[in-house]
Amino acid sequence: MRAAVLRSGNLVVDDVEDPAPGFGQVLVRTLACGICGSDLHFMRHASRMVELSGQLAGPLAGPSLDLSRDVFMGHEFAAEVIEAGPDTVAPPAGTVVTSMPVLVTFDGIVPLAYNNDFPAGYAERMLLSAPMLLEVPNGLLPQHAALTEPMAVGIHAVARSGIRAGEAALVLGCGPVGLAVVAALRLRDVEPIVAADFSPARRELARTLGAHEAVDPREEPGVEAWRRVDGRRTLVVFEAVGVPGMIDSAFRDAPPGSRVVVVGVCMEEDVIQPFFAIAKELNVQFALAYDPTEFAGALRSIAEGEIDVTPLITGTVGIDGVPAAFEDLAHPDAHAKILVEPG
Repeated sequence: MRAAVLRSGNLVVDDVEDPAPGFGQVLVRTLACGICGSDLHFMRHASRMVELSGQLAGPLAGPSLDLSRDVFMGHEFAAEVIEAGPDTVAPPAGTVVTSMPVLVTFDGIVPLAYNNDFPAGYAERMLLSAPMLLEVPNGLLPQHAALTEPMAVGIHAVARSGIRAGEAALVLGCGPVGLAVVAALRLRDVEPIVAADFSPARRELARTLGAHEAVDPREEPGVEAWRRVDGRRTLVVFEAVGVPGMIDSAFRDAPPGSRVVVVGVCMEEDVIQPFFAIAKELNVQFALAYDPTEFAGALRSIAEGEIDVTPLITGTVGIDGVPAAFEDLAHPDAHAKILVEPG
């Protein structure tokens, strides 16, 4: 079968071995897979990510990753069941499903996002764990179900923030993660929601998903926009850019007593001045990924129309178009989310 793999730092499309399901596993045909911003980060900082992951202790360290071998990627997907492994209870063939992107094997849990041994969402077929499958409700397009994963990231970040009625939100960065945060805030009826991004297209998407105000930070800093439209409610700041300097900037700009939630994943060394957070008594929370309940809730919110992911999908490609799609996503005015449809 065909798959896009990371090989020696470059994305290439090649034939790979067809996977065969074992006990507890299901072979599926990939219908749609979103290209995540974290995949772009991984291409640029793979060695650093592997190095830092190796320094984590306990289960967070995860399995080792060999960058001298092909690396499979693709973790925002919807797929169709082909067959189940031996003695495995699973939905019947033809059922459209999604799943948290991990595979349970006899050797442990494999993260499908980045691994050497199991094809993931940028392949025509892949293996999933039967107990983790969520059936996609009838009528929901696979392309929309594929965005369950990024929406779950936003739902988790908002849950970790502890934001309550009567508090305001500022979202710094309107890439897919920031937009998911905006959508999750709207689900909680937070008002006002202020978003800030350099890209006019992404600011418009933020408004579509529920932001009450979206500004260009070069013209009006996000905190100033909050002061203009509200300025009195307790502010919760979501940093969703993930580049050096953003956390420190949030500390400097946030009003006293604010909460700062870091959801952008910065893979480079950074410098902060703790004094600003100390002097203002800021509460700082880091957020990553989601739990199974939040993942299922994201699928339900999309299926019930509480979150409309349609505007996020700005392009589709086949397997052969994956390398070019990664290049296109470097231009934020052109795309928000490109889906891979292996066909």
